[in-house]
Amino acid sequence: MIEARGLTKRYGTKTAVYNLSFQVRPGLVTGFLGPNGSGKSTTMRMILGLDTPTSGEVTVSGRPYRQLPNAPRHVGALLDAKAVHGGRSARQHLLCLAQLSGIPARRVDEVLGVVGLKEVAGKRSKGFSLGMGQRLGIAAALLGDPQVLLFDEPVNGLDPEGIHWVRNLMRRLASEGRTVFVSSHLMSEMALTADHLIVIGRGQLLADMGVKDFIARNSTGYALVRTPDEPGVREKLTAALHEAGGGVQPEQDGALRVTGLELPRISDLAHQADVRLWELSPHHASLEEAYMRLTQGAVDYRSTHDPRAGFQQPGPQGQTLPGQLPPPATGYGQPQPYAPQGAPHPYAPQGGQLPPQAPAYGQAPAYPPGPVPQGPPPQGGFGAPPAPHHAAPAAPAAPPQAPAAPATDQPDAEDR
Repeated sequence: MIEARGLTKRYGTKTAVYNLSFQVRPGLVTGFLGPNGSGKSTTMRMILGLDTPTSGEVTVSGRPYRQLPNAPRHVGALLDAKAVHGGRSARQHLLCLAQLSGIPARRVDEVLGVVGLKEVAGKRSKGFSLGMGQRLGIAAALLGDPQVLLFDEPVNGLDPEGIHWVRNLMRRLASEGRTVFVSSHLMSEMALTADHLIVIGRGQLLADMGVKDFIARNSTGYALVRTPDEPGVREKLTAALHEAGGGVQPEQDGALRVTGLELPRISDLAHQADVRLWELSPHHASLEEAYMRLTQGAVDYRSTHDPRAGFQQPGPQGQTLPGQLPPPATGYGQPQPYAPQGAPHPYAPQGGQLPPQAPAYGQAPAYPPGPVPQGPPPQGGFGAPPAPHHAAPAAPAAPPQAPAAPATDQPDAEDR
C-alpha cells in the first residue's frame, strides 16, 4: 500500500504539491488524474524517493522508499520511457537492471516475452519507436515481480492493440493483489481501467473516490428530447416542461436538453401538449465530462482563438470563400494566384498589399479576375512582372527575326 500524509513540495517560491494525503490500496487499479502542472509527476517522484518532500511523508508498505530492502524487487515504476542508454539493446538494458537488483537473468527473457519485444531483444533501443520504448519501460517495471507498481502515462504512443494489452495487464496485476497506481490523461481509458480515482489540481487533493461515485458527484444527468421540425412545436413543449418545473436548454442540432424531470414525466407532458417525440433518451455523463467539470478551475494552460483561423480555407470545389485569399500555389512551376481586389494579405506591410509576383519559369503570366486583355502577350525581359489588364495594347508585332545571341553565357540565378 502507498500512503501519503500531509505531503508538500516546494521549488523556491513555487509550491508543486501542498498538504496532499491519500492511500493507494492493493487489489485495485487506482487512477491518478489532474491537469498539466498539477503535481502528479512530482508526487510520483516523492513516492520513489527521487525528490525529498519539503514537509509530510509518503510510505510504501509502511516504510519510505529509501528504507526498503532491495527496493527494485518490491516496487516497479515507469516514469520516463526514454531513460535508456540508446546504444544498448533491450536485453542488455534489462540485464543491467537485473544484475544491479540480484534478479536472475532468465527473468529478462520472461518480461521481454510479456511485453512483446522478444523478437527485437537484440536491437539497439535508440532505434525503437515511442510505443516500443513504452513497452521496454513496462518490462523494466515488471522485472523484479514487484507488489507495488507505478506507471506514468503507460499507454503514450501505443497503438489500439497495445492500449488494450496495457489495460488487461493492469487489471490482471491488481487482481493478483498488487498495488497499481496509474497516471494518465486519457479519460476514456481510465474509465475502462481504473477502480478508484485520486484527482489533484494545483498540487491539492480534489477527489478520492471510486469511478462511479466520482461521475455521479461531478455531473448532472439529463434527458435528450427531439421533436419534429415544425413551427411552434418546440416552443409548445418547452412551455409545458417549464410549467412542470423542468429545465430546458436547446442543443445546436435542434434537440432539447431537459433536467429536473424523469423520462416518464416528460413523455406524459408531451402527450398532454399534443407533441410527437422523435427521441427521448437518458444521458449518462462520462468520466471526461465529470473530470472537466471538477478541474475547470485548476487548469493553468488554456488555449485562445486564432484570429487567422480559416483565413485561407478553400470553399467547395476549390472556390474561395468571400473575404478570403485563394490557396497558395503548390510546387515549383505553378503560377501564383492574385488576391481579390482590396483583400489584405497576411504577410503584407501594415495596411498594404504585396506586389504581384512574376510568373514561374516556363509559365504564362497570370492575369487578375476580369476580361482577358486582347493583343499579344506583354513584352519584357525574363522575370518581368505581367502588365496590368488595363494597359494599352502593344504595337503590332514586327516580322519574325532570328533570335539575338544572349548577352552572357552565365545562367540566371533561378537556373543554377
